[in-house]
Amino acid sequence: MSNKVSWKPGTMIYPLPAALISCGNISDEYNLITVSWIGTVCSNPPMCYISVRPERHSYNIIKKNMEFVINLTNEEMAFATDWCGVKSGRDFNKFEEMKLTPVKAEKINAPLIQESPLSIECKVKEIIPLGSHDMFIADVVNVQADTKYIDPETDTFKLSEAKLIAYSHGHYYKLGEEIGKFGWTVQKKKK
Repeated sequence: MSNKVSWKPGTMIYPLPAALISCGNISDEYNLITVSWIGTVCSNPPMCYISVRPERHSYNIIKKNMEFVINLTNEEMAFATDWCGVKSGRDFNKFEEMKLTPVKAEKINAPLIQESPLSIECKVKEIIPLGSHDMFIADVVNVQADTKYIDPETDTFKLSEAKLIAYSHGHYYKLGEEIGKFGWTVQKKKK
């Protein structure tokens, strides 16, 4: 006998990143939108996606300019992350309201968020209408990382120290402690 029960179809793939997407080519157009429908689609070449509802203010900005920045968020940015998801850029300058700093990206015109521990610059390759959301598939053209999270000895990004947050079914969470690393189940024991 199974301990499973059929449930209505839905998007129950959680947790997800709680990211702030920055967009706009000029400062008067800059905007932020909170997105969790986000992910990696390819590692070589590096590509990712975000899915955005067409009625959102940022949708037309991203569609017009064909670029955006995925800014990972941390515990210090949790309030701004939620606020930017429930308020519209039609009514507010979200950078000013949340005291976030727009910084010129290196490879695209959209700004990145200075306070973000990691910002991923993206150029839209394709837009796929899916229903309630359209998926923006994009090439990753640059990544900017806060230097305080770079280990100078290994030249790696210390994600655990960035205190990233995740979104799960309407709630935000701190990420927990590491329980393993890729390949740990088959790693040879040191003698």
